Amino acid sequence: FENDDLRRVKPERSVAEFCWTCTPPLCEYVMARNPQAQHIAYLDADMMFFRDPAPLYDELGDGSVLIVPHRHAPEYKAWEETAGIYNVSVVIFKNDSYGAECLEWWRERCLEACRLDPEEGLCGDQKYLDDWPTRFKNVVVLQNLGGGLAPWNITTYELSRRNGSVVVESDELIFYHFHQLELGERSILTRRPVVAATGYSLTSQHRSLIYSPYMKQLRRAIDSVHRVVPDFAAGYSELTLRDFARAIRKGNLMFV
Repeated sequence: FENDDLRRVKPERSVAEFCWTCTPPLCEYVMARNPQAQHIAYLDADMMFFRDPAPLYDELGDGSVLIVPHRHAPEYKAWEETAGIYNVSVVIFKNDSYGAECLEWWRERCLEACRLDPEEGLCGDQKYLDDWPTRFKNVVVLQNLGGGLAPWNITTYELSRRNGSVVVESDELIFYHFHQLELGERSILTRRPVVAATGYSLTSQHRSLIYSPYMKQLRRAIDSVHRVVPDFAAGYSELTLRDFARAIRKGNLMFV
């Protein structure tokens, strides 16, 4: 996978920048080795699917590329200028000429530059998506509100529970993007790992409908890893008393 192009830019980039650089090459790599596949879907790691993703493919239909809008809430609308119109949380490419053209262009741009540089209009691999609906043919912008729910837009919508499913306005929740969650291992206040959704304020409804189910799945994932590597602790943050105070004030301190 790490070909000459990636090896060439790797020494010049941070770990995060190199990870962003790898997004389109990884999609191409998987597609090339699975030519029978109809689609390739890139997924961010900090998400959970609450139901079958079939509605995403239904909406893509005969299209070749599916992208997800940020739909920033008014209080975060200014982020669009630096973070972009669309979010690289889920991007689906059809295995056809239009999908391949878009993916190849994205790979070339990420090899050129893949850093956070607002003055240059760069946000890793993400800002490159801004003009895809006009630059490429067969690009579909997701309309289903159940796809792309995130802390930067959750305050915009009415949430409810219907027949066991979380509903966003009238659409069943498909996936949620758990942006800026920090996992702290066995803090000074508890022997259980804790999670703080830094930077966002959560309501009791957000916690019960969205975050509590994720905590349960996260607990199962942690237990599964620890059964294999008991002392595994990569990715944990050192949460201070100030972090705890801030999390409690914003209503986003949770126990896994």
